[in-house]
Amino acid sequence: MTAHRAIAATAMIALVATLGCGNRHAATTTPAGNDPQARSQALIDSGNQAFSAGNYGLAARRYAAAAVIKQDDPAAYYGLGMALSKLGRDEDARAAYAKARDLARPH
Repeated sequence: MTAHRAIAATAMIALVATLGCGNRHAATTTPAGNDPQARSQALIDSGNQAFSAGNYGLAARRYAAAAVIKQDDPAAYYGLGMALSKLGRDEDARAAYAKARDLARPH
């Protein structure tokens, strides 16, 4: 792991811890199933709705929760980057965009 990736990964972990993954509306907005893909996608969809409504803090929390559930989904990190950018957290947004880009690249 390069130094840049290690820093980005550390920043992401700190970001997710700062934003928190729990939310009081989860029971009404996410499926209760055990399928990580479905839960992650439901959180991304909820994040998209919050983003469209201008609730960037909630959107960031939803995208961060999706990234915790499915750590290899670039859409979660891209959405997180968009929301963080709207919140003025540009350095964190760049780290999220970099993670999304790395995950989207063919290996």
